[in-house]
Amino acid sequence: MNNMVTQYWKRLEIGTIIFALASTIAGGSLSAKASAQDKKDEITFDLVANPQFVDCLRKSSYEEPRARATVTRGKLNDTLILDLDGFKPGLAFDLFTVQRSPFLSDKTPDPNFKTVFKGSFGLAWYQSDIEISKHTDDGHVRIKTILLDQIFGFDPDTALPPTNTFHLGFWFNNPKDAATCGFPADDPTKFTPFNGEHNAGPLAMISVPDEKTQLGPLCTDPDPSHPGSCNP
Repeated sequence: MNNMVTQYWKRLEIGTIIFALASTIAGGSLSAKASAQDKKDEITFDLVANPQFVDCLRKSSYEEPRARATVTRGKLNDTLILDLDGFKPGLAFDLFTVQRSPFLSDKTPDPNFKTVFKGSFGLAWYQSDIEISKHTDDGHVRIKTILLDQIFGFDPDTALPPTNTFHLGFWFNNPKDAATCGFPADDPTKFTPFNGEHNAGPLAMISVPDEKTQLGPLCTDPDPSHPGSCNP
């Protein structure tokens, strides 16, 4: 009789342990799933015009050029839609994701950009061309790639570790389109590398960092335990 009672309690203890383990594993899975579900499925943000060259962007003096990005999260990749309005017809641009923006969160120039960063946008990733029709003042671009929280590049040959490009910006494809605003379009040494031929003009518009995290808008889930990084 005593043996039967002892076996019964042992089985009960084993069952309790198994149940507790199963609950812990399930709880962890649910927590991870909840964390993934907490990520934003869609974001929108505006790009800011480079003030020196805004007059070379605008169609008219009474309308500001505007660029709004909408990014939708996908299972395998994300979709970016960029809508431009109020632009001078016939302009062409080159769209990049970059590591740094020359602006602060309040859209004013970052004083550290030319001193600390030496005017460098950091890692840059060519994404698309943009064209404004000769008969309209708007443009539209749609791309599918890795964007939200995970976009990065690296290069072991230059000791560049995985580096995120959470900012979105576009450059004048033709330097002459920015000449009347002061860009030295006749001096090839002043060209920027932001097109396929590496002879582009200046920055036209770009995103600004988040006020709290100081990260670009393509990071939707900042990691508080590692300031300046994003949960992939």
